[in-house]
Amino acid sequence: MRGGDIRTEGLFSYVSCEARVPSSHPLRAIRAICDEALEVLSPDFEAMYAKVGRPSIPPEKLLRALLLQAFYSVRSERQLMEQMDYNLLFRWFVGLAMDAPVWDVTVFTKNRERLLGGDVAAKFLGAVVAQARGRNLLSDDHFSVDGTLIEAWASIKSFRPKDGGGDPPGPGRNGERDFHGEKRSNQTHASTTDPEAKLYRKSNGQPSRLAYMGHVLMENRNGLVVGATLTQATGTAEREAALALVDGLKPTRRITLGADKAFDAREFVRELRARKVTPHIARNDHLTKTGARRTSAIDGRTTRHPGYGVSLRIRKRIEEVFGWIKTTGTLRKTRHKGTDRVGWAFMLTAAAYNLVRLPKLMVAA
Repeated sequence: MRGGDIRTEGLFSYVSCEARVPSSHPLRAIRAICDEALEVLSPDFEAMYAKVGRPSIPPEKLLRALLLQAFYSVRSERQLMEQMDYNLLFRWFVGLAMDAPVWDVTVFTKNRERLLGGDVAAKFLGAVVAQARGRNLLSDDHFSVDGTLIEAWASIKSFRPKDGGGDPPGPGRNGERDFHGEKRSNQTHASTTDPEAKLYRKSNGQPSRLAYMGHVLMENRNGLVVGATLTQATGTAEREAALALVDGLKPTRRITLGADKAFDAREFVRELRARKVTPHIARNDHLTKTGARRTSAIDGRTTRHPGYGVSLRIRKRIEEVFGWIKTTGTLRKTRHKGTDRVGWAFMLTAAAYNLVRLPKLMVAA
């Protein structure tokens, strides 16, 4: 028998968002981990807000909403608010009732800005890592480090001389601009859209682009992120950030650090050894343009151990982190401007990567 096409907008519903989410849904386990981490951050939230006045968006709900943006590749906060208006799964994860009004996107953005000053993204990542450490999911001895370019929210046409010279783009919304024969560098030019972004090329054969550089420290047991930071894109940024991330670990015994050929520099290796870190770095002893072979800073003291080959093989898993952050986390090209905002988004997305992986690891453990 054919059912009737009868509309039921006028009927009341007594079903909660909780009842609409299947008990086996992956977000249930993720929310439990997320809530435990947010509970750790509660004293920090208390210090950031005034004791009197009109209540703001709860920071816990704001962070859960931003995590959903990373989990489901929502490309803007305006679209995120639109999804939250009708998506019961999003409402349940954030903690909004079915009939609760959704925040205005401008109010949401202004409240997010408050969390920048409190370094909340780094503390949230630390709280998630602490849960993994408490369940013995992290290695305390073996780590890997690498960096990747995060394309800035700025056009190459905005890269103009700092003295105000140079020909402006042609008329129109996206006017033409001829760069042939013009010498450009970060010393003489800067982006008018995002002055903190730098023109950089990661390797030979790649185009130069306005970008930042994101850095990740990964433990080698399960490939989880234990440290993340973002810097301006420079030739030494990867090695400088690696040292800062290692210092943040505060190791109490000797550890190993895997890395690619870009880290094979004598000064960097010397700094690692001074910190009692064994440099499991890929040897960069290629032939130069003159036909001479480059001398590597990694010698037989390191390469003769079997663990060296193991570290070189496992360190490649760090590319999985960058792949998830750039594709699912939508950070191939950032939506923000400035090192602080882009770095905040990068660290929160790194925490989201851990949250996606932790439930299965906890079950297996």
